[in-house]
Amino acid sequence: MTGIVYDDIFLEHGEPWHPENFRRLEAIMGRLEEVGLLGRMTELPTRAAEVEEVCWLHDEDYVEDLEALSAAGGGALDLDTIATEKTYEAALVAAGSCIDAARAVVRGQVTNAFCLVRPPGHHARAHQGMGFCFFNNIALAAEGLLRDGLERVAIVDYDCHHGNGTQEMFYHRGDLLYISLHQHPLYPGTGSADEVGIDEGVGRNINIPLPPQAQDAHYARAFQEIVLPALAQYRPEAILVSAGYDGHFRERLAQLSLTANGFYEMSRYLVQAAQELCEGRQLVVLEGGYDLEIGLPESAEATARALLGDPAQAGWHEPDEPPHQHATDRVKEALSAIIEVHRKRLWL
Repeated sequence: MTGIVYDDIFLEHGEPWHPENFRRLEAIMGRLEEVGLLGRMTELPTRAAEVEEVCWLHDEDYVEDLEALSAAGGGALDLDTIATEKTYEAALVAAGSCIDAARAVVRGQVTNAFCLVRPPGHHARAHQGMGFCFFNNIALAAEGLLRDGLERVAIVDYDCHHGNGTQEMFYHRGDLLYISLHQHPLYPGTGSADEVGIDEGVGRNINIPLPPQAQDAHYARAFQEIVLPALAQYRPEAILVSAGYDGHFRERLAQLSLTANGFYEMSRYLVQAAQELCEGRQLVVLEGGYDLEIGLPESAEATARALLGDPAQAGWHEPDEPPHQHATDRVKEALSAIIEVHRKRLWL
């Protein structure tokens, strides 16, 4: 049984001209309903996180400042991250709902769940919102599970941007394995293969930075040779996924060449890993993805189908022309080097 998290409050945050706007959720929900998937998913309750819960990982001063900023009508945290009157409320509900959805998965109320929340979260740092993010939804969900008694949780992040906030929050800890596949170079500039963790977290932080024009086949190889072996070695008790769809070939904020089929395969790999390692316990949390016509709705549909155990669908869009062979060769060479580094370092 697959759960779904959604609340109309998520439509009330943000500016309509901003890339991360309410139409993103409208596009996804419309697509899931159109193809008949929404009715097959179990609606999970939503709630605002308590401030105490948010402060598990975020500084109290930052939380108070965001509340005051929203109460004053909003304002800019930076050039990209704009709070509005409803941002604080929406961010609290996003965080609280992800915490509870993770618990519902672990308690067996649903096998897995898809959290269609906004604002997104994986760039949010302890003391700073950035990159369209305010509270780190997936990090808080993981922290809730660890506080509930789990000893090992994994987060796999395939947003095209590195989840610097998530990495920072667990970089020194051994109770969470963070794996990120992302374009490099690209905002926020972090996420090199040499960022491996410190103290008890050494070896628990795995970055797979890929050059522009990386394609489905490259991501599949990264999963087969790094992601899945690392998960098997760590044996998490739950797998959480930062699902960013901004690596789709139609997106303008990055230069990757993924398709909905590629997102389906990544999702399928993770469903299988969860079934083998942790009784199917998996939580998927929406991060980026801004192409409202094709990239975002098709890719979210692909993830939902994998969670439900459905096959991929014919007719998902492919690029009119494949990337130039020179770009493909460059990605292949970079990926081979990254695989070799991680094999030696992690004994995969």
